[in-house]
Amino acid sequence: MIEIPRLTITAVIDILAVAVVVYQLLLIVRGTRAAPILTGILTVFVTYEIALRTGLEALRSLLASLAPYTAVAIIVLFQSEIRRTLARLGRKRIFGGYRRPESTDEILLALSSLARDHTGALMILERDIGLRTFIESGVRLDSEISRDLLLSIFFQGTALHDGSVIIQKDRIAAAACFLPLSVNPAVSPKMGTRHRAGIGITEETDCLSLIVSEETGLISVAAFGEIEMGVTIERVDERINEHFGVSGKKTLPGRPGHGSGETRLDAAETARTRR
Repeated sequence: MIEIPRLTITAVIDILAVAVVVYQLLLIVRGTRAAPILTGILTVFVTYEIALRTGLEALRSLLASLAPYTAVAIIVLFQSEIRRTLARLGRKRIFGGYRRPESTDEILLALSSLARDHTGALMILERDIGLRTFIESGVRLDSEISRDLLLSIFFQGTALHDGSVIIQKDRIAAAACFLPLSVNPAVSPKMGTRHRAGIGITEETDCLSLIVSEETGLISVAAFGEIEMGVTIERVDERINEHFGVSGKKTLPGRPGHGSGETRLDAAETARTRR
């Protein structure tokens, strides 16, 4: 007879801990390029077990010869995911969440104007993982965020037009910054350099990318290697709140285009026009 181990408190804690680790690993790879790779690795492992139990010696020997290289292959294939995960763990906040950037209204006003005028733009909002490496690749500004300054930076023909603006702790840290392009094969080849850079930086860090297309004037938001295209200003505000873990009332309640957020933005725009 098979003896069933007695369920103890230690065993329950052990099972829950393993379940949490597995769940977190699934969250990390879900929806990323790592998902199909991980599926392929699991398929190879299952095939090996089948070959071992059914006596397929040639197939078992072939798969066994690949085992010593598995660890190296996993590190190479999952280097971006591993780096991003370790960085998140190292900077995980124990008490409290994030706070909504105080300059969000100015950013939304700038995005609205840029989209209306079909002016290409790329703004990066830093969260926990520092962007100092990318800040040093551009022109240091360290200035307060304002709609007028953002519009001036992205105005076509200016020296700082190309590249991205990195926003750090409610200040514009730098402009004309160079970012890594996404190499994810799932990204549409029709996407331009600006969109690929906006996705690429989120594959390595936990920042939020705000992108305005120069051709269509559409606004896109990218985070954790995924992009949402053709969003409204109201949706951008929601994504910022979600990304920075802002709790409580949403800034833009009600129907899209009819909430208090639009009223606030319109009022701010009117006040600027009167000045």
